[in-house]
Amino acid sequence: MSIVGTAAFASPYAVWVRQSRYAEDGRSRPRRRIAKPARTASHNRTGSLISAFRWPPSPNLADTTFLPDSFPCPKSSSPKAAPQLESCFQYEGKVLSQSDPGNIDVFGEYFEKIASNVETVIQGKRDVVDLILLGLVSEGHVLVEDVPGVGKTQLAKSLARSVEGAFNRIQFTPDLLPSDVTGISVWDREKRAFEFKPGPIFANIVVGDEINRASPKTQSSLLEAMAERQVTSDGVTRELPLPFMVIATQNPLEHEGTYPLPEAQLDRFMMQVVIGYPDREKELEMLDTHGIRSTFLDLQPVVRVDEVHEMIAIAREVAVSQSVKNYIVDLVEGTRLHPDVMLGASPRSTLFLQALARSRAASRGRDYVMPDDIKALAHPVLEHRLAMRPEAQMRGETVTDLIDDVLGRLRVPGTKSRIAT
Repeated sequence: MSIVGTAAFASPYAVWVRQSRYAEDGRSRPRRRIAKPARTASHNRTGSLISAFRWPPSPNLADTTFLPDSFPCPKSSSPKAAPQLESCFQYEGKVLSQSDPGNIDVFGEYFEKIASNVETVIQGKRDVVDLILLGLVSEGHVLVEDVPGVGKTQLAKSLARSVEGAFNRIQFTPDLLPSDVTGISVWDREKRAFEFKPGPIFANIVVGDEINRASPKTQSSLLEAMAERQVTSDGVTRELPLPFMVIATQNPLEHEGTYPLPEAQLDRFMMQVVIGYPDREKELEMLDTHGIRSTFLDLQPVVRVDEVHEMIAIAREVAVSQSVKNYIVDLVEGTRLHPDVMLGASPRSTLFLQALARSRAASRGRDYVMPDDIKALAHPVLEHRLAMRPEAQMRGETVTDLIDDVLGRLRVPGTKSRIAT
């Protein structure tokens, strides 16, 4: 979908069109025009929205340097200090991170152990396994949506069994009650007091199967747990065990007896993942590995809960430069300003993109985030949060096309083009 050359839309989208014309012609605007003007409180909001589509979006993007994994980074400013070869990231000449390379290696070791363990059950879908595992170490929740029989529940259970922690499964049905999820207080005749019986939500990994079959009342019982890692019952708030992750599945084809998830709950999911059908070779392998006895029955935990905590702590230390942060915000703002969008991405998605990008960088042996990390995660993080206008849907436009269009109009930090290397 190309908008360049069409009639200018109402401000602030007209700014995007005008700036895009400069990009197509290979021209750059004078630097004095790129600098953000002083804004008053009355037009602060408009100014922040327009700034997302300046070309380039930030005046400092061209000054960013993304260094290779091995680069000499001096630990001391003394001229006698010998440069130390280690992973580092520099922005405008400043070393932002000199993390211990051993920590990144530990993260990669644990990550590979879990992913390989899950792959013994879910074959030929390493990219999907990696995404869900990234959601775990980024402290988020994942919604798996696909047709029946592709292994949605099996994938969630395999990840849960690979971690030596508490695991529960909830089969959502129309008659399921909120107390069946969160727990209920029962009268104890001996103690002559109410005793709280925790529900299945009190676990490290919770699999919610066919979540859209439950009523909105029951679906809402997950809101507090997913957003705040706690459950309030009878006026008492109880903390959930950490790490805590909800992996929910739903079928997009069957609509009878289902209740679509509201936007408030969809937004709490860090990602929406589609598994898809396996290729022919992997499906032939399935006949040998799962034809007689499922390999899931032999699956054993490969990491402990404290090791998952260690992975989370390592991912939090991954450096994110200011230019990459600008790139994330520009991307999210682009979804809000696009003329085909009725509901854009929330600020929560901005935080999720940064957290997932840190985990993805660590899983690839880097202690800094690159623009490629953001581009790779844009679709699973943003697609389920966007709602398109009816006229755009009638033209055959999809959310995938929309995100590609926004990505194509943002200059990649550290380059002079809009395509990541």
